[in-house]
Amino acid sequence: MTSTPSHLPGAAFLECTATGETFESEQLIGLSPAGKPLFARYDLDALKGRFTPEAVAGRTSSLWRYAEVLPVRDPDFRVTLGEGFTPLVSSPRFARTLGVRRLWIKDEGQNPTGSFKDRGLCMAVSRAYELGARELAIPSAGNAAGSSAAYGAAAGLPVHVVVPEDTPVPILAEIRALGADLQLLDGLIGDCGRIVRQRCDEDGWWDLSTLKEPYRVEGKKTMGYELFEQLGGRLPDAIVYPTGGGTGLIGMWKAFAEMEALGWIGSERPRMFCVQSTGCAPMVRAWERGWEDAGMWEDAVTYAAGLRVPGAVGDFLILRGIRESRGGAVAVPDTEMQEWVDRMGAATGIFGAPEGGATAAAVPRLMDMGLIGAGDEVVLFNTGSGLKYVGMEPVSSGAASGS
Repeated sequence: MTSTPSHLPGAAFLECTATGETFESEQLIGLSPAGKPLFARYDLDALKGRFTPEAVAGRTSSLWRYAEVLPVRDPDFRVTLGEGFTPLVSSPRFARTLGVRRLWIKDEGQNPTGSFKDRGLCMAVSRAYELGARELAIPSAGNAAGSSAAYGAAAGLPVHVVVPEDTPVPILAEIRALGADLQLLDGLIGDCGRIVRQRCDEDGWWDLSTLKEPYRVEGKKTMGYELFEQLGGRLPDAIVYPTGGGTGLIGMWKAFAEMEALGWIGSERPRMFCVQSTGCAPMVRAWERGWEDAGMWEDAVTYAAGLRVPGAVGDFLILRGIRESRGGAVAVPDTEMQEWVDRMGAATGIFGAPEGGATAAAVPRLMDMGLIGAGDEVVLFNTGSGLKYVGMEPVSSGAASGS
């Protein structure tokens, strides 16, 4: 097995996702002056013909196999625990249960800390480390805090995390065991974010919040490259993705554009489907009403911690992806998530997080809406291990109702 290349150019520049304004990449920078996320852009023309599926095929089975389109320049700053290249599990029995031609589950629960958050946080911590950050901070609904604690520990950087008081107990134990400074707050992730921003301004911590730095999305986009490889050089008809902050959906949509520019694929794209809880469904509401921005969801409640994000800084990018792909958005109640966690487990052997159960619960709804058909090949994303949620009980029920 060959290793990933040792000396790579990294991103050519950063680009504001709203205005197109460009910025130097070799600096610690959060949002653009317009207050919107920045994307790392690469010299894809120079990579075309060299960075190919054939060139990647023999490399190490981690997300670092795609190093040419990742931002870390010096390999010595790659902070890795073995993240990425998670199994893509085929389940004919579950496909029959759901009524689709072929069904796959991308099991992100097999990342080092049991969550897909490892993809983004390994990249964000690595790049912050490379650019000189010396103290890190993050607001989280749960798994991102555990992941940032892990990668901060691996890099030898202090990490400060602020999470809601009702964060699942296993995640709190993980954060403490990994040496992070933990603050519990009576509130939601947005309230935690305000505390982190204040301390970053006052104490010089570097903020790892979702899409408020440019590099978590770069780690998450590797899910798109992996799907292509694991499906033998094609993409599925539909991707069903549980969406809180939406970095994974945004990242995969970015990856598909890069892959087309590199000549890996043509203009074909999977239909992208966003799944939320009826207790916190700002993207579903915005998609249904034709809004370009989602706004805030009042009184967000769901036991799926990763879906309890009442306001996402990348809302317009999520909505852009689902609309451009001819996809859609749907909300499911917590009770159905729990039911489908059990049904998925019995059919596949995967103990999914509630967010994973939500993707399965969404499929019958999407079929009733005519957005997924019986002839489709569908990928569900289980974004974490069910072990992280042991002891948690469903909260939301019924139809989405945020103001």
